[in-house]
Amino acid sequence: MAELVEIIDPMDPRLDDFRDLTVADRRPDRPGGRGLVIAEGVVVVQRLLASPYPIRSLLGVRRRYHELAGDLADVAVPYYCASAEVMAQAVGFHLNRGVLATADRVQFADAGSLLARSHTVAVLEGIGDHENMGSIFRNAAALGVDAVLLAEGCADPLYRRSVRVSMGNVFKVPFAVLHGWVDDACSMLHAHGFTIAALSPAADAMPLFTAGLAGARVALLLGSEGPGLTDQSIAASDIRVQIPMADGVDSLNVATAGAIAFAAVARQR
Repeated sequence: MAELVEIIDPMDPRLDDFRDLTVADRRPDRPGGRGLVIAEGVVVVQRLLASPYPIRSLLGVRRRYHELAGDLADVAVPYYCASAEVMAQAVGFHLNRGVLATADRVQFADAGSLLARSHTVAVLEGIGDHENMGSIFRNAAALGVDAVLLAEGCADPLYRRSVRVSMGNVFKVPFAVLHGWVDDACSMLHAHGFTIAALSPAADAMPLFTAGLAGARVALLLGSEGPGLTDQSIAASDIRVQIPMADGVDSLNVATAGAIAFAAVARQR
């Protein structure tokens, strides 16, 4: 079981994985970032502990240690126990959830390998908002999407905020980066037998619920929060589908639109 280690000094070097998260935020694309996977809260930490990501250490109040005892039974890493005040000084903000865990990243299967064993996938283009990214993963896990594929311009699903909003489901739903977007990636999707369905608010797009996707292997293509999908992506898709909406409303939040599309396709499987 994880070793309980009392920490009373917020500058203790053993807390360096958790330090000043609001500054460096441990993103690999920011100066000072270390590319670590960081989980916040009991449920998210539990899902990290159950995932393939190699755990480095945990930091939390003593009560969370007892709540996680069963999950830590086979985990031989330190659990740094500190007061809420010491944690806040080390992390850079007050942590209401009371526990953090860090892990190293791992290399997962490439996009082709994921497609070979998937029936429904979400393909994201230009999803730059980390909270939307996390919500999409949470929806994908809940509604039976087998994998998420990241095209150009997407945020890092393993960024701390994405992990938190996903409730740790980024550790459950496999994902991969699509290279050669648009032409090469779409050719690969077609080679694996997928129908590429681009979500669009355009009036002449086919209603999602009558698009004839029942039984098909479907790649649902979701675009950026502002402009949506690029013209190249729409042109490369097999079908454009829309979610019927009330008059005067022209679009939905991308994570909400994704959830509706995931549920519609799941119902037709």
